[in-house]
Amino acid sequence: MIKIGLLSDTHGELDERIFHHFKKVDEIWHAGDIGDINVIDSLSKFKPCKSVYGNIDNSEIRKETKEYLFFERNGLKILIIHIGGKPGRYSKRAYELIKKYKPDVFVCGHSHILFVQNDKVNRMTCLNPGACGYKGFHKVRTILRFDVDSGSLKNLEVIELGKRSKLIKD
Repeated sequence: MIKIGLLSDTHGELDERIFHHFKKVDEIWHAGDIGDINVIDSLSKFKPCKSVYGNIDNSEIRKETKEYLFFERNGLKILIIHIGGKPGRYSKRAYELIKKYKPDVFVCGHSHILFVQNDKVNRMTCLNPGACGYKGFHKVRTILRFDVDSGSLKNLEVIELGKRSKLIKD
């Protein structure tokens, strides 16, 4: 079994509570819009980190990350891309990659909207951890934590980090 911490849309800021919530994970996956290379550096020093770049990420971040990642973990094929969409409404690029790789788990960010949904047509679980940064229209900052064990996702947890605005008390 491997424990995963999943986040997206940090937009250059990393809430210190993420380190507490990801203390027992084996890997961190960042689904793009990193915003500052220091975010990836900090996460990578803490735990092994896989990350893709997002539409706001500069050339420095793009040199250190990829547009998408496809890999296997404990019997599951994983596809991560920043702009992905959702079941029935995938971005063109995400749909091409889904058809090519046939993942069991599809991970994206970009929308700032948390969702966990099964796509029965493509036979995969879709995960978007929402946004954990302060920039954007989301009201609550969120991350996901889960286990990958013998070909399935288990113990999925939605973790709320608090309100988006730094001016509003949690």
